Amino acid sequence: MSHVPCPTSHVPCHYNVPVRSRVANLPGRSVRYLEAGSGIPVVLLHAFPLHAEHWLPQLAKVPAGLRIIAPDLRGFAGSEPLAGLSSADVSMDTYAADVLELMAHLEMPRAVIGGLSMGGYVALAIARVQPARVSRLLLADTRATADTPEGQAGRDRMLALLATAGPSGVAATMVPRLLGETTRREQPDLSDAVTRLIMENAPEGLSAAVRAMKTRPDSTALLPSIACPVLIVCGEEDVITPVGDSEMMHRAVPGAELVVLPRAGHLSNLEQPIAFNDALYRFASS
Repeated sequence: MSHVPCPTSHVPCHYNVPVRSRVANLPGRSVRYLEAGSGIPVVLLHAFPLHAEHWLPQLAKVPAGLRIIAPDLRGFAGSEPLAGLSSADVSMDTYAADVLELMAHLEMPRAVIGGLSMGGYVALAIARVQPARVSRLLLADTRATADTPEGQAGRDRMLALLATAGPSGVAATMVPRLLGETTRREQPDLSDAVTRLIMENAPEGLSAAVRAMKTRPDSTALLPSIACPVLIVCGEEDVITPVGDSEMMHRAVPGAELVVLPRAGHLSNLEQPIAFNDALYRFASS
């Protein structure tokens, strides 16, 4: 059992339970995941361009009765590179199949599935292809719609930036947009923590993720058919997936709950971890 260090002193480090870093040896590749707690399984899927340590503030304070699993998606950080696929072959369905395979390896027939930003796209893909495996669904700072032509052009610019400047170029461009105005003003150390997470990813994994986001399907039609409980969380200062995107999903999903976190931007779980955890733990334990 290994204890995972926090990204910076800003992130809570006084664990109630140990955070374990493990490797699952799946057919043809290995997957690193972080784990804490025991009980109801909760699988949390990280944002682009971060990795599993994105969820350290949630893993650090797991209440009794919950078991949180946070994997590195294919090509990110401690998981193997693309495992025989080209970056053009990776899709949201690829990531979804990977998560379902990890759940089977861990003998989890069902789990609370949660994702933030790109992780939310993967969570929606899982809900589409294997809804019976999802006991509850958390969608944080994400959207159901596909990329607009403008959004796809932005993905192309990101691919070009990756080719010329690598992860450091991505960090310089994205960190000011990933964090809310309040966070940048009052928690300046968090920018360094997020930059470090980005820099720990390989360019190939980031490029594959950009292409997967660019080509992801529109999930709007899926929303009314989601039968499990759904929690939607959004930072009030999110400029990447604004509150309006969350409000649209809230209207479309029968019985969904919407929580808007003040003083938080796109990475709301890092920026306001106490409020985020209160919502997540209550929802997962219900």
